[in-house]
Amino acid sequence: MSIVPDVLWLNTSPSLQCFHRPLLCYLSHHLTVAQWEYCQTQDEPSSLDIALKLLHDYLQSCDRPVHLIGHSTSGLLGLLYARRYPDKVKSLTLLAVGAEPAVDWQAHYYNHRKIMSRQKVLTSMAYNLFGSHDKCTINSFIKRLYKDLYCSLSPHSLLQQVKFSANSVPVPLMVCGGSDDMIVEPADLQGWKEYFKAGDRLWLCPQGKHFFHYFQVQLVGEQILNFWQFTHQSALLHASLLL
Repeated sequence: MSIVPDVLWLNTSPSLQCFHRPLLCYLSHHLTVAQWEYCQTQDEPSSLDIALKLLHDYLQSCDRPVHLIGHSTSGLLGLLYARRYPDKVKSLTLLAVGAEPAVDWQAHYYNHRKIMSRQKVLTSMAYNLFGSHDKCTINSFIKRLYKDLYCSLSPHSLLQQVKFSANSVPVPLMVCGGSDDMIVEPADLQGWKEYFKAGDRLWLCPQGKHFFHYFQVQLVGEQILNFWQFTHQSALLHASLLL
């Protein structure tokens, strides 16, 4: 019999998966963590609806709700799922997902791509996403970003940038971001407060840029674990009041 995880990490960007592993490892020391991955070929359309169906097929096998967590477009997928199937979600944690939840690094890339060459935009994006590094490391980041353009679930393209309206979420929500993130800036995160319920949280990591959870693993992990503990205690209190 398969073990139902406490936490399900969503990953829709296979080429950027390495930046999530340290946090997954940290969280797995405290709870049972599983990873759900979505990968597509260049010939397949980028469809959030298909991904939602596949995710629901997986979670149908779980006999209790799980904590969903995802970064950027993976977080967007979790957001759409939590709105559609709240009974399957214990809580939702979004990393680098603003109040305009479809905004990701690719949206910025395609905006700049209209006036700059691909190489120049990717080089600029690598510095903006990860900060200053040696040339060899930056080139490695560029290769990963280039691959991500073709194998991730991002709904954007050179022809159009997709938008999703902000709205409330019917499950406990935590939104995390980097205070120096140039893709999803702090002001973009503040927009979530309009839709917060009692107990929902917004937390800014002091540094780390767009992949702050990679560079500040323990700090981010502690904040997330604290939120999950809070939601657990709140659920127990609510259940006791119903008795």
